[in-house]
Amino acid sequence: MRIDIVSIFPSYFDGLTLSLLGKAQSSGILDLHVHDLRDWTFDRHRTVDDTPYGGGAGMVMKPEPWGLALDELSTSTPESRPTIIFPSPAGEVFSQATARDLATREHLLFGCGRYEGIDERVFDYAASLGEVRLISLGDYVLNGGEVAVMAMVEAIGRLIPGVVGNPESLVEESHEDGLLEYPSYTKPAVWREREVPPVLRSGDHGRVAAWRHEQQLERTRRRRPDLLAD
Repeated sequence: MRIDIVSIFPSYFDGLTLSLLGKAQSSGILDLHVHDLRDWTFDRHRTVDDTPYGGGAGMVMKPEPWGLALDELSTSTPESRPTIIFPSPAGEVFSQATARDLATREHLLFGCGRYEGIDERVFDYAASLGEVRLISLGDYVLNGGEVAVMAMVEAIGRLIPGVVGNPESLVEESHEDGLLEYPSYTKPAVWREREVPPVLRSGDHGRVAAWRHEQQLERTRRRRPDLLAD
């Protein structure tokens, strides 16, 4: 998979060179490129924003640099049109199902907005180059799209075959089956007078599986009852 990220703070994504995603890039599983939006400006100040039409507080990101960036990067994979993703509090809510869907794409292109957002015409134009998705992490507002893109790339990237060493670990995680994950324990069996549940040391795989499923249901019922309703 190829992933392109456009931001006015490209160093924000240095962390994506670490851990599993870093190894995936080194091994060729993931082809990740981070770009500075200002590289598509031509004035001495490398301007990417301007005052909003109609008045109001803040600044709006200009369409010109975004158009040039999208023109160039959308052709990075000539054999397929990209899925173009803009983090937005006005977008669909990101979920594990969204991550699974996006992990099947050949080319993801992320655009990180700042200030009061991106000129709306950019989204319309982007739709002529590929599938456009406006996606929100939740019902809150961030200073920019970088944090959201970091989270989405982490969630999507680990679902790409070969990124996580043991694929079975992906199946038993929270939200994969609509429930939260069961609690995990390791050695020692007793720590600060707190004991690991005896069933996990019984060696009875059937009992362990039943206990874990019960724990998933109980944990989801207490913490996220909305998931059970869904």
